[in-house]
Amino acid sequence: MVQLLWKNGSANQTLITLLENCKSMSEFKKIQAFFITSGLSQHQFFASRLLYFSAVSSWGDMDHSYRIFLQIPSPTIYNWNSIIRGFSRGKNPNPSVSVFVKMLGFGVWPDHLTYPFVAKAVARMSQLQLGLAVHCRVAKEGLWLDRFIANSLIHMYGSCGEIGSARKVFDEMPMRNSVSWNSMLDGYAKCGELDSARQVFESMPERDVVSWSSMIDGCVKGGEYGVALSIFGRMRVVGPKANEVTMVSVLCACAHLGALEQGREMHQYMVDKALPFTLALRTSLVDMYAKCGAIEEAIAVFREVPTDQTDVLMWNAIIGGLATHGQVRDSLELFKEMEAQGLGVAPDEITYLCLLSACAHGGLINEAWHFFKSLERSKGMAPKSEHYACMVDVLSRAGRLEEAYDFIAQMPIKPTPSMLGALLNGCMNHRRFDLAERVGRKLIELEPDHDGRYIGLSNVYAGVKLWDDARTMREAMERRGVKKLPGFSFVEVLGTLHRFIAHDKTHQDSDQIYMVLNTIVRQMVVDVDFETQKHGFYDIQL
Repeated sequence: MVQLLWKNGSANQTLITLLENCKSMSEFKKIQAFFITSGLSQHQFFASRLLYFSAVSSWGDMDHSYRIFLQIPSPTIYNWNSIIRGFSRGKNPNPSVSVFVKMLGFGVWPDHLTYPFVAKAVARMSQLQLGLAVHCRVAKEGLWLDRFIANSLIHMYGSCGEIGSARKVFDEMPMRNSVSWNSMLDGYAKCGELDSARQVFESMPERDVVSWSSMIDGCVKGGEYGVALSIFGRMRVVGPKANEVTMVSVLCACAHLGALEQGREMHQYMVDKALPFTLALRTSLVDMYAKCGAIEEAIAVFREVPTDQTDVLMWNAIIGGLATHGQVRDSLELFKEMEAQGLGVAPDEITYLCLLSACAHGGLINEAWHFFKSLERSKGMAPKSEHYACMVDVLSRAGRLEEAYDFIAQMPIKPTPSMLGALLNGCMNHRRFDLAERVGRKLIELEPDHDGRYIGLSNVYAGVKLWDDARTMREAMERRGVKKLPGFSFVEVLGTLHRFIAHDKTHQDSDQIYMVLNTIVRQMVVDVDFETQKHGFYDIQL
C-alpha cells in the first residue's frame, strides 16, 4: 500500500493539499495519523512536509514539531531550516539558536536561508553578542553579499540597538531593495534616532506601506505624536493605503494626544477604505476612545466584538478605560463578566494593574488587597513594581499612610519613585507633612535631577509655612542646574490640536483667549492665602 501511494502522484498531491488547507492543530494531527498508519511518514518527502506545516503555520505547535523533527533519521538542511524558522517566530525564540548550534555540531552546513532565521531569533532576543557571532560566521562563509542575509543582519542589529553596525552592513550592500531600506529605517526608529530615520525615509527611491508605517510608529514610540499624525496626513495624500500596523500606530498617537475628533476621523477612514477590523484594531479603537474621554464609544466598539473572539488585551483596554473614567464598579463587574464567560481568557499582569487602578480611584481597599494577593498566588505571574506602586496609591489615597509606608518597607523590591510619589501625594492630600518630608527627601535622593522632586518637597514646607526651608529647596534645585520644565496642555478644536504652556502668548489667537480668560477670572471668587501669594508659591499671571 505504501509503495502504491508513493508512486501515485495524484494521491500524493491530494495529501499535500490537505496539509495546505489545514486550519488547526487538531486537523493536522488527523492527517498525520493517516501518514503514520499508512507508513508514509517514514519517507523523507512526507516527513519533511509534515514538519514544515507544523512548524511554520500560524496554528502550529513547536513542541509537536520538534517531536516530528526528532523522528527524521537524517534531517536535511531543509528540515533544519524548518525547525529553526518555526522557533524563531514562536513565543520563545531561544531554541532556534540552540537547534542551529546542534546542527553545526552534526556537521550540517548552513545555507543562505538558515542565517536569516537565526538572525530573526537573535533580533527578538536582543542578544548582541550572539548577533556578532552569527555575523562572523556569515563573513567567514563569504555570504555577506547575499541580500537576503544582509537585510536580516540590518534588522538584527537595529533590534539589538547596535545601529552603527546596521548602517555599516547597509552601506556595504552592492544592491539594495525595499526591504533593505525599510530595515534601516525601522532600525533607526527603534533606536530612537528619528532624525536619521527621517533622512533614510526621505532618501528612499520608493516608499511602500511598510516604510510609512515604520516612520509613523517610530514617531509614536519617540513621543512625537503630532509628527506621527502629520506624516499619516501626508501618506493619505501621496502614499499607499494604510494597513493594520499603520492604523494601530495612528490610533495610539490620537490616544496620547487626547485627539478625539482626529480619532473619530481615523475610525471613519478604516470604514471608508474597507480595512478589516481585526482584533488588534478594535482594541486600539477601544483604547483611543477611552483615553480621549469618549468611554461610551469605547464600550460600543467593545460590545461589537463577539465575546468568543475577544482576548485579554481587549478586556484590559475596556476595564482600564472604565477605571480611568471613575466607573469603578462597572470596571470590576466587567472583570467578573470576563471570568464568568468561560472564554479561556485568563487575566494577565496588565489586567491586575487595571483592577488595582480601579480600586485606587474608588477607594476600595479590601478589593485591592484581594486582587493583589490573587496576583501573588497566580501561576507564572508575580507582582511587579507597577503593581506595588498601585497598591501604595490605593492606601495613600484612602489616608492609610502608615500602612502604605510599612508596605513599602516590607516589599521584596526596592522602592521606585512612582511608589514614593504616590505616597507623597497621599501625605499632601491628608496633610501629613511630617511623613511627607521624609518621603520627599528620599525622592530627591533617588532622582536628584528631577525638577518635580524639589518642587514637591518645597511645597511640603510651604504647606506648614516653613518659608525658609521652601526657599532653600528652590535654591538647591537652581544650584544643581535643574530646570523646571513647563507643563503644557492640548486643546482640540474642530479636529485641530492647539498646544499651550503657562503664560503662553505665542498662539495666534492669544489676545482673544486671554480676554475670555480674564472675564472668567473676574467672575470667580479667588481666595488665596496672603503669605503664600507674597512668597510666590502660586504663580498666577494673566
